[in-house]
Amino acid sequence: MALSPPSPTSFSSQPRPDPRNPPGPRANRADLFNVVRERIARHDYRPGAKLLENDLAREFKVSRAQVREAFGALESRGLILRVPNRGAEVARLDISQMFEIYDVREVLEGLCTRLAVQNTKPAFWQPLVTLFGKPMERSVKNGDFEDYIEKLQLLQRRTSEAANNRVLTDMLASIHDKTRELMRRIIILPGRANDGLQQHRAVLSAMRKGDALLAEKLKRENIRSSREFLVRYQKFIL
Repeated sequence: MALSPPSPTSFSSQPRPDPRNPPGPRANRADLFNVVRERIARHDYRPGAKLLENDLAREFKVSRAQVREAFGALESRGLILRVPNRGAEVARLDISQMFEIYDVREVLEGLCTRLAVQNTKPAFWQPLVTLFGKPMERSVKNGDFEDYIEKLQLLQRRTSEAANNRVLTDMLASIHDKTRELMRRIIILPGRANDGLQQHRAVLSAMRKGDALLAEKLKRENIRSSREFLVRYQKFIL
């Protein structure tokens, strides 16, 4: 079936410029939002880092009013804090907040997976089943975690698109923005990439069979497993 594209009206659905190559003279607040969002997710802007209106206005060639509008959108997603007399800074997450996010993420990603299966024909998932076969095995065997992560992000995007629920998509995008760097650290932990691969294969197998409830169950187990690695190794990765 044809999937509905994300709405073009929200910040989160705008094209994402490369944060290492900022937009040129025609940059607008959506460009600014997406680049800063990506820099925060990749920890180019570390937690607690100050974001200066003047500097960003000059870099993107936009007004300070446009910078403030983008800051409002970033703040609404929990990515920055605006403190009176101190300006904007990248939000910090403590370990208890991380665990809370994982608890919510389990429910939302499970729901997203179920809706995605219900909205598509089983054959829709075959390309991803294939991708998570030998290609993903090679990534794990070679320790190519960048490629591994790219494939996981592709699975997330396809699932979100198929779920076709704007509220759910925005909520998950906000969660992924907050936890992306942490997820990268978890993936390189001993045994996690291989365990995760087997779990994703099981989820995709259920999706390929059109079993929405089983796919949801397995996806929730996958997120719980990731959370358990965070509990076990928190002293080393936070």
